[in-house]
Amino acid sequence: MLTRCCTGSLLVLAAAAHAQAPEPPRRAVEDLRPLLLQAIDAPSGTAKGVLGGPLVQAIGAHFGTSAPVLVDVSTLVRYAQPGCRRLKVQVWQDGVRLAPGAAPVRQSMEFGINYCRDGLPPASLALEDAR
Repeated sequence: MLTRCCTGSLLVLAAAAHAQAPEPPRRAVEDLRPLLLQAIDAPSGTAKGVLGGPLVQAIGAHFGTSAPVLVDVSTLVRYAQPGCRRLKVQVWQDGVRLAPGAAPVRQSMEFGINYCRDGLPPASLALEDAR
């Protein structure tokens, strides 16, 4: 009985430690292109970043927030043309005030893009052969 109790406790502690594992740092970028390319090249098909630069600072000042603009890119489809993917891009920022005196909220957008390593869309939407 004591052995089962201790084993159960250890499993709960291990699960809690795994759940609190820190996320790797996000890549700082001034535009989306490096994250699109990283997602194309990554074995996981994903990339995470934080947008910076003068435009992001101006937008933050306009909406009354200094929260980072976070970006997640994930691969939806792999096309037959080498280096070409359908990517899902999610962008969000917390603390945005849409009107003076309004409560701060999270603003987000999500879009898809057909993108290749050369910056152009694929010549064909034929899918990669799933062997």
